[in-house]
Amino acid sequence: MVPLDKYLMPWSSTSWLLLMKSGLMASRKTTCYFNRLLFSGTWCLFATLVFLGTAVAGDEVDFVRDVRPILQAHCYKCHSGEKDKSGFRLDIKQEALQGGDLYGTAIAPGKPSDSPLVQLLKEPEPAERMPLDAPPLADQEILIIEKWVSQGAKWPDGIDLVEAVDKADHWSLKKVNPQSLPAVQNTAWPKSGVDYFVLSSLERAGLSPTPAASRERWLRRVTLDLIGLPPTPEEYADFANDLNDDAYERVVDRLLASPRYGERWGQHWLDVVRYADTHGFEVNTERPNAWPYRDYVIRALNNDTAYDQFVYQQIAGEQVGEDAATGFLVTASVLLPGQIGQDEPSKRLARQDALDEIVVNIGQSFLGLSVGCARCHDHKFDAISQKDYYAMQAFVAGVEYEDRELLTPEAKQARQLAEKAKEKLIEIDRQLSRIGPLALSGKKRPTVHAKYNTDRIAPFETKKVRFTILKTNNLEPCIDEFEVFNASGENVALATNGARVESSGDNVAVDRHELRFVNDGVYGNSRSWMSSEMGRGWLVVEFAKKETIDCLVWGRDREQTYKDRLAIEYKIEVEADSGEWILVADHTDRSTYHPDARMEDLINVAELDSAMKSQVDALHQQRGILQQDVNRNMQGQLAFAGKFRKADLIRILTRGDPEQPKDKVSPAVISALGNMQLEEEASEAERRHTLATWIIDRSNPLTARVMVNRIWQSHFGIGLVETANDFGRNGTLSSHPELLDWLAGEFVSSDWSMKHLHRQIVLSATYGQDSTWNPKAGEVDADTRLLWRFSPRRMDAEMIRDSILSMSGQLHHSMGGRGFDLFEQRGGLSGFKPIEKFSGDGLRRMIYAHKVRRERDAVFGAFDCPDAGQSTARRRESTTPLQALNLLNSRFTVEQADGIADSVMRLVGTDPSRQIDYLFRMVLGRSAEPEEMAEIRAIVQAEGLSVLCRALINSNEFVMLP
Repeated sequence: MVPLDKYLMPWSSTSWLLLMKSGLMASRKTTCYFNRLLFSGTWCLFATLVFLGTAVAGDEVDFVRDVRPILQAHCYKCHSGEKDKSGFRLDIKQEALQGGDLYGTAIAPGKPSDSPLVQLLKEPEPAERMPLDAPPLADQEILIIEKWVSQGAKWPDGIDLVEAVDKADHWSLKKVNPQSLPAVQNTAWPKSGVDYFVLSSLERAGLSPTPAASRERWLRRVTLDLIGLPPTPEEYADFANDLNDDAYERVVDRLLASPRYGERWGQHWLDVVRYADTHGFEVNTERPNAWPYRDYVIRALNNDTAYDQFVYQQIAGEQVGEDAATGFLVTASVLLPGQIGQDEPSKRLARQDALDEIVVNIGQSFLGLSVGCARCHDHKFDAISQKDYYAMQAFVAGVEYEDRELLTPEAKQARQLAEKAKEKLIEIDRQLSRIGPLALSGKKRPTVHAKYNTDRIAPFETKKVRFTILKTNNLEPCIDEFEVFNASGENVALATNGARVESSGDNVAVDRHELRFVNDGVYGNSRSWMSSEMGRGWLVVEFAKKETIDCLVWGRDREQTYKDRLAIEYKIEVEADSGEWILVADHTDRSTYHPDARMEDLINVAELDSAMKSQVDALHQQRGILQQDVNRNMQGQLAFAGKFRKADLIRILTRGDPEQPKDKVSPAVISALGNMQLEEEASEAERRHTLATWIIDRSNPLTARVMVNRIWQSHFGIGLVETANDFGRNGTLSSHPELLDWLAGEFVSSDWSMKHLHRQIVLSATYGQDSTWNPKAGEVDADTRLLWRFSPRRMDAEMIRDSILSMSGQLHHSMGGRGFDLFEQRGGLSGFKPIEKFSGDGLRRMIYAHKVRRERDAVFGAFDCPDAGQSTARRRESTTPLQALNLLNSRFTVEQADGIADSVMRLVGTDPSRQIDYLFRMVLGRSAEPEEMAEIRAIVQAEGLSVLCRALINSNEFVMLP
């Protein structure tokens, strides 16, 4: 038996005898209840016994005396303080009466039967009864709770043992309040407003700033910082000789005016918004038209697009002629239609996930808030309710993750030029198709090709043609267009010419693979027919009337994107007047299928006479020029920038579950930040316009602060607010709150100019400090959060790669367009074999690489490149052996080191000392020290200059911003 005094302490046995004599334990029922409490371990036993003699007897239930002890004993473990399971707290009146996530209002005063709190305590099923995984409440305890509710659930104000936190009472939600520059003792040090706030904090901490960095170190720092490339030896020399008062200012202006600036700073933004060129998830297929958004970001930054317009354009850019900018809305991973279960619940869940990604992106990128945490319940820490979340979702409820045709004037003109070139290409292909032997003529014909194939036949009058596929190179056969030409050169198989088509069976993907697309006159995989049988199938085309036909043309994909599902064994038959099917062409007289066959090889030129050979050569030459015109003008016609349709009806979802919808909501902003809302009937375009307008309103306390902090972080390695994506209660406080607000005020008053903000920062004395370590200052502020020096940090992966290419003279500065490949495939499940040798476009800046989600570059991915799975507000800096091994031994580094060495030798000649000194200035921004020169000269003479290049590239001095 459990010792009685374990439960009676601190009460004495005398107290219990008196209690017994008072009659409180007289009845057998009460005695049984006492025994139950005795062995249940309930700590508030005495209080319970007292109210048994009062409340149960019929008196009015008192919350403090009768109810709260029960809640404390049984409920607070899961429903108080930080442990508010299901979003339900019982230790604060306001929270308790509001209810939790699952059942809404938990306490209905006067109605116990309508109060989930009571019903869950009485639930007979143990798996659903409260408290979970614990003994049930005693009948008398439940009776007390039930009676309290029936009497009106009276809960006096001001008696809660804990105080409710006002989530809206947070610094980041309060109005930006730029203050005047603080007074400082060392008035000679500040160069800009930034410095007064920094120096004021240092002086309060008893610290002093570090002396200024040398001209060479500052130039290397600011050049790498603003354009991501190192200064040239010539630029070092020019700056060293420029003794004008505005020398520093002119360097900054030159760098900000460079197109390289947008390429460097665009990468910061793409990290935040999770930009990639694949869709992600398990299949991770290519997103071929994502890059126009990347190019928009670079262009906008180079043009110093006002930040408020930069924000607006990314939410509603098509309304102001910036179509590609809305790629921001759909940068996240998404499941494609074929990857979603075909049942309706799966579709609804996938749609919710897609909308959630948009809301999360908007919340963290522009507002620095974790809005997505309110998808299932009110935000546990921030002033964002579940209703706020779904009201925000309603703003973007008409956005679909799809390509959209660009409608800019430039795109329209290019499209017209491409269409004219395409028409000429079709005519050339038709001319080429009529050159060569007839099918079944006894002469060998070329192999089949995924783009298109021609079967010339002797003229035959018929009304029907049957195309039977006997074997494919893999999977179900797919035909993008089946054309049948009469003697006049007219395609009589077109649906618009009255032809009808039937098949053996269809594998349908709506608006992509349908039978009606096989003769609609539109080429490409996105408008094609796919058989329902593996490796086989047939098509029958019936013309509007009898036709004399002599040529049939078919292809897997005229756009040459896909080469699978190609018919490599087939037969073509025509129907005779008797109804008999007559064979007119098949694969038997074609060469064996070869997957790498070129279009130029589809005509056996050797069998042609000289005049015909010249004609074919001329047609192929003309065709090549036209194809280049098409490729150039079609590039960028589509952008993965979202399609817009009528907005979905949005409802609050219980626990975020689409199968448990509750009240519908209209578009509205986060209630703690404003009261802007729209009617349910608002158009899709109006919704996004309104949302963007609210975000960029100058009274919004977050927009300017968040972006100022991002820019500061990218200059110093850490933001004034360390958690750049979270300005909520879970984020950190600002290290310099007055400076943050002063910069935010400067930002807005300069018409949201990002370049103005750069100037304020990089021309400050704070930024210009040396990075020398001061042990005494380190004792006070080891993390340098007070900015008593410039903290050195490692260059990003892109900066390292681009800098190496720049020094070797092989960096290509062509901008924009489709990304170059880092791997031998551009998407898929796995097997991403890295490309080791680069040329042409592969020598462009790394921001133009085709970014595969979840795959990092084989060499520079080791330097903490984000994989675009999540927003990267700040890149981490790891140090691993692989980094040094990659920089020392990778094929890329070895080749580029050879290139740097060759370049140096061409510039300075054969003298090893001059070579070494020039190389040091190129790679490290300084001359070689005498000790270094003495030690290195012998090595260079023995091993060559390339070895020194690799060593310097591997040095901390090279990979660190000084």
